[in-house]
Amino acid sequence: MSRVPAIDRAAFVARFGHPIEREAHAFGRVNLIGEHTDYNDGFVLPTSIPQATTVAIARRADRQATIHSVTLDATATFEVGRETPTRGWVDYVQGVTQALARRGFAIGGFDLAVDSTVPVGSGLSSSAALEVSILRALRDLYALDLDDVTIAKIGRAAENDFVGAPVGIMDQMASSLSQPGVALFIDTRSLEHQQVRLPAGTELVVINSGVAHNHAAGDYRTRRAECDRAASLLGVAALRDVGLDRMDDVNALPEPMNRRARHIVTENSRVLDAVAAMRASDATSLGRLFSASHASQRDDFECSVPEVDRLVSMAETEPAVFGARLTGGGFGGSIVALVRAGEAAGVASRVAAAYGPGATVLVP
Repeated sequence: MSRVPAIDRAAFVARFGHPIEREAHAFGRVNLIGEHTDYNDGFVLPTSIPQATTVAIARRADRQATIHSVTLDATATFEVGRETPTRGWVDYVQGVTQALARRGFAIGGFDLAVDSTVPVGSGLSSSAALEVSILRALRDLYALDLDDVTIAKIGRAAENDFVGAPVGIMDQMASSLSQPGVALFIDTRSLEHQQVRLPAGTELVVINSGVAHNHAAGDYRTRRAECDRAASLLGVAALRDVGLDRMDDVNALPEPMNRRARHIVTENSRVLDAVAAMRASDATSLGRLFSASHASQRDDFECSVPEVDRLVSMAETEPAVFGARLTGGGFGGSIVALVRAGEAAGVASRVAAAYGPGATVLVP
């Protein structure tokens, strides 16, 4: 069932003094496999989740932007064209308006209300859902010539250039292009994308560990720098250009670049194998790839945490689970598990109860 929040129209008028002109929403995403490969020009396989971000917008006569977050019960303002980083949540909005201006799109001031059911810091792309929903609303309000891929590119630019989070484009592509019930296989270098269905007789479980992460913080940034250094040492533009046939070269890199590169190279291969498994409706093989991906994130990329490892282990003790893994950028966040159809609710409930306080079942 979709969990798209609705903006209260009467509350909008009471707060801003005029009615809503446009509304838009964007779903969060869970990445099935392909972690940290996107900023290495590699392959990813996300799918949308029921949780979403909704925005409502109306024009102003001046250049002020006033944004009210229903979720946070907080309001912030800035002048369009004079965006200044605050290191707060409003920077995602400021980043969007600045990125639009840099691409020649002219907009004026606006009042905007935002509400979301995508939990922040859960590894489910709350920031991308916010960026994409705002861009969709501005596109409709100002009749901007923006296709869905361009929206993803602008959302990523907002996060990279203004917020300062060195994320790849997977989150924005998934939020802008994915549809419920199917995965989106993306080549992040060419941005070519294809829809792929889960194996017949399976469904997903997503559980938030309660440990929040922050992509603008140091660990994520450090991993990206290590990948860039590994690519340079291997003489390639990006780790996407290194195949399994060069594993001897990868393993010969100095620590920790050898392990960081090993994760990226093997993870890209796992994404391709996962797509093949899904097209063959082979749940057993796909589950094994989930488990191998988690081990690689834990040991080679070192982006997991003990709480997430424990959730994965608990899930994999369930007979109905084919495989489970950390999803998202890591250092906290959520797990995704591939489960036999009809058993997801029971699995999720038992795993969350065994994990204890902090666990939140997001799917189903």
